[in-house]
Amino acid sequence: MHRDKITDFLKKLLKPELFKDYAPNGLQVEGKEEVKKLITGVTGCVELFQNAIEKQADGILVHHGIIWNFERPVYKGAYRQRVKLLLENDINLWGFHLPVDAHEKYGNNALLAEFFELQEIESFGEYNGSKIGMKGKAKVSEPEYYFAKVKKELNPNAVILPYGKQKIQTIGIISGGAQKEFGQAVDENIDLYITGEISEYNLHMAKEEKVHFIAAGHHVTERFGVRRIGELLQQELGLIVEFVDIPNPA
Repeated sequence: MHRDKITDFLKKLLKPELFKDYAPNGLQVEGKEEVKKLITGVTGCVELFQNAIEKQADGILVHHGIIWNFERPVYKGAYRQRVKLLLENDINLWGFHLPVDAHEKYGNNALLAEFFELQEIESFGEYNGSKIGMKGKAKVSEPEYYFAKVKKELNPNAVILPYGKQKIQTIGIISGGAQKEFGQAVDENIDLYITGEISEYNLHMAKEEKVHFIAAGHHVTERFGVRRIGELLQQELGLIVEFVDIPNPA
């Protein structure tokens, strides 16, 4: 499959032009024209790139790429090593950030909503003018059900602030580092808010507003989308695709 056809497929699917992102969504490093094998992963890092080289991959698709508007690194140290590995081995790197969080079917938050069995799902959580999260009705009213599900199936080290109602009706989800968006969940009368990270002030807000808060982990909440999109690329374009998880406790 030609590199450009993969780029076009991903852009048509994820519609990056709809988002005001702080990373370029699309092809970030150009490699060989013909792509047969693709590695997917959460974050573009040396360990993932080395894994792709060992598996003789022609391309890599990640949620967190290596180019960010807030970070202008010079080509030295770890950043130089990342770029060097890709260029020397002629490997393409695609990165899609907010579009992978927000996609209504294959995004991190849509798949998390499915994982938590939410009902009457709709978009929620505005970031830079776009809604990137999901909210819905809870299938189970006991919040302890969701606390246990997170600990058992996502992250045993998840941080849980159990300060909300004994019976819940609504759940809001925004993957990754969306602890700042907790206030939007409070404003929309959501009973349980699930994200990846936690900040100091979230504890006091959860207590005072009486809303349950779960920080399940940035990495684990963002494994869903890129993995599923990789499966779609295999189904639709005939690529050999393998998801590689580089464990990260954060």
